[in-house]
Amino acid sequence: MNRIAIQMLTGDTGRYLGIVAGVVFASLLLIQQLSTFSGIMVQTYSGITAVDADIWVMDPEVKYIDDAKPMTDGQLGRIRSVEGVAWAVPLYKGSLRTRLDDGKYETVALYGVDDTTLIGGPAVMTEGKLADLRGSDAVVVDSLSAVDKLAHIAPDGTKTPLRVGDTIELNDHRAVVVGFCRVSRGFQSLPVVYTTYHRAISFAPSERKTLSFVLASAQSGSDVVTVTRKIHEVTGLGAYTSSAFIRKTLTYFFTETGIVISFGLSVGVAFLIGTMIAGQTFYNFTTDNLRHFGALKAMGATNRTLLRMIVLQAALVGAVGFGIGTGAACLLGLGMKRTQVGFRLPWEVVVFTAAAVVLICMAASFLSIRKVMRLEPGIVFKG
Repeated sequence: MNRIAIQMLTGDTGRYLGIVAGVVFASLLLIQQLSTFSGIMVQTYSGITAVDADIWVMDPEVKYIDDAKPMTDGQLGRIRSVEGVAWAVPLYKGSLRTRLDDGKYETVALYGVDDTTLIGGPAVMTEGKLADLRGSDAVVVDSLSAVDKLAHIAPDGTKTPLRVGDTIELNDHRAVVVGFCRVSRGFQSLPVVYTTYHRAISFAPSERKTLSFVLASAQSGSDVVTVTRKIHEVTGLGAYTSSAFIRKTLTYFFTETGIVISFGLSVGVAFLIGTMIAGQTFYNFTTDNLRHFGALKAMGATNRTLLRMIVLQAALVGAVGFGIGTGAACLLGLGMKRTQVGFRLPWEVVVFTAAAVVLICMAASFLSIRKVMRLEPGIVFKG
């Protein structure tokens, strides 16, 4: 019976491909939307994970990583004096304009790391050394922007990537490129430039408060959460472990922006369209094969046997469609790997999509099952 069920399903190639296409479309769109959403969420806190620090200290009104509210430099000494703090260093984070060769301006995310330890700098250097930041007017640029947004533009419009030794203009200040780094693209997809803390302050517009964040670490043997709480109690500033700051950032984007609603609607539409296409096509397939099911009933096949055949057909369609859709989504993700579009495919997305495909196949087979269960064997003898 199983072989007969498969032959019935694949006998009409066009209709079979139509059913599979509905599941493929649903799987592809579900994975693409959920993976893009996951990638964007990772981008929102990429500035936190890129820094190797146990504790982040900031103005208590800061809501997320890009919501930097400057503090006075005196706060740094107060944080270092808290019991259990092993070290604390300043971090500048701001947005500056850089002037390109063609006269246009590009906004960049500027990070100023501790002059002495360079804590807060990029973890992966693709060219040059992080220690080169101590040179005069030195900056490190993320490698993706060096060949795209910050590349030299010739009069004919061609782009020449930045090279070590090239100069760029940051807020009317000369800066020398001494290296390139690999960074996780941030939520705003701005080019990323690193320099030392005091040089960043000289590049930035003059302000009374310049300290964006303080990076700190607990002493060996001290509990990080306890030290974080002490910093808050002593200074009155916002103090969070890295994981807590990530949760705070995600909470902001989940509750204060429309990202979740937008992607939720897209996922819902993908599910409904997939269900409608697969369900309608599968129902038409069953209707057109009622005579065959009637003949099987007349030959003694029970409702349970026919039910098993329909479930097998739906499962086969779901497995093939899910496999093709997942493969297509993975290829799409590989194609987006070097772009600024966030795409991240965790196993949870695959499991969720598989569960959605199961529901689509169940919905597609439900009406067909009802039709076959009420089928009279005599239909085979009707003209």
